[in-house]
Amino acid sequence: MTNLTSTSKELLESPALKSAVHKATFRLMPMLVILYVVAFLDRTNVGFAEAALQTDKGVSAGAYALGAGIFFIGYAIFEIPSNLMLKKVGAKIWLARIGITWGIVAASFAFVQGENSFVALRFLLGVTEAGLFPGIIMYLAEWFPNKHRVKMFAIFYLAQPFSQLIGSPMSGGLINIGDKIPGVHGWQVMFFIEGLLAVIAGVAAFFLLINGPSKAKFLSQEEKDALTAAMAQEDALRKESGPSGVFAAMANGKVWYFTIIYFCLQIAVYGVTFYLPQQVAQLTGQKVGFTVGLLAAVPWFFGMFACYFIGKYASTIIRRRVLGTWLFVSTGLCIFGSAWAGANGLPALGIIFITLAVCSFLSIGPIAWSYPTAFLTGTAAAAGIGLINSLGNLGGFVAPILRTSINETFSSASGAMGIYALGVLPFVAALMMWGTRRFKNKADELLDS
Repeated sequence: MTNLTSTSKELLESPALKSAVHKATFRLMPMLVILYVVAFLDRTNVGFAEAALQTDKGVSAGAYALGAGIFFIGYAIFEIPSNLMLKKVGAKIWLARIGITWGIVAASFAFVQGENSFVALRFLLGVTEAGLFPGIIMYLAEWFPNKHRVKMFAIFYLAQPFSQLIGSPMSGGLINIGDKIPGVHGWQVMFFIEGLLAVIAGVAAFFLLINGPSKAKFLSQEEKDALTAAMAQEDALRKESGPSGVFAAMANGKVWYFTIIYFCLQIAVYGVTFYLPQQVAQLTGQKVGFTVGLLAAVPWFFGMFACYFIGKYASTIIRRRVLGTWLFVSTGLCIFGSAWAGANGLPALGIIFITLAVCSFLSIGPIAWSYPTAFLTGTAAAAGIGLINSLGNLGGFVAPILRTSINETFSSASGAMGIYALGVLPFVAALMMWGTRRFKNKADELLDS
């Protein structure tokens, strides 16, 4: 690996670059976090409506599982085209478009009439939201050097726990309020209001996001020059280490390696998230509503702190590999523990295990994304990051179907077998994360300088 020149090191440590990164963090990250807060809320609030949809509209457990998962089919099909379009028209326009259109679809869930419309809207929600997450990942990779990027990923990932922290009691509370309004159901009010929030966020993104450091009026010329030079230097190194072009990225072995890791991660994330309200209700013996919403927010509260501080600490290649490996192991063990506690009537212990699982898998995300963004750039990044996210997110399609199928085959009052099944794949990902010690990227030298 080529040694960094003294000029390169001076650039990375220059006051102008540090100032540019600091300003960009406070100027851009709040809007990006808000976008993903609403996105994660709209894709997971269906967990609060599971029982009500079955009672009010006849949506069976099988149709719910299909609808919960089919979101990711639409998401996967349109992910790479969406990323390429973002590269063409810019993040400012495209991320705003995504927010507005998915918000309209999310609000339309208030008018579900049965299984067919439920499944169709879940598919359409995936289509309209496709490209949001990987688009933001690419956007951050264009704004922040590798040495700072994992911290930015960690801040961005705070959207997931923050979404559930405020979203769980919000969803439960809207259901309670809606149930008191004549002529409507609580779940209809929840879907409609939370969908409108996405439309508002999309409009705000159009006015607040900027397409690249060179167009940032909030940076001085010296700061623009320092940040542009740092990103150009890193781009040159990524071109040395990674594939060039769309098809080369899609055929790259490393891209597929991280796709499998991300798939295993999403099995855990959505296997827990989709069923968290019902699992908490079952553990505590209470009906889904505001109280269950508050309890379901507890894991995300602690996960928010774990994600940030672990992401901030994971500042070298060795730390990322070791932490990533053990966090996957912890995720699997804690999912097993939550199933065991539920089967043995130990609600407090079950919520503790769920909390630790959430802390673990949330902290993995920023670490996992630091790898592909270290060797992918340009259209290769659009295709490679899109492929990893789209196929990896199919874990969200597989998780509810796998859990339902296992529970139907091995029936039990607690549904523990389905939860056990979801805890297996994180161990596979742990072995693969440890195997990244064989990977070398030019940008790693910039990271460890």
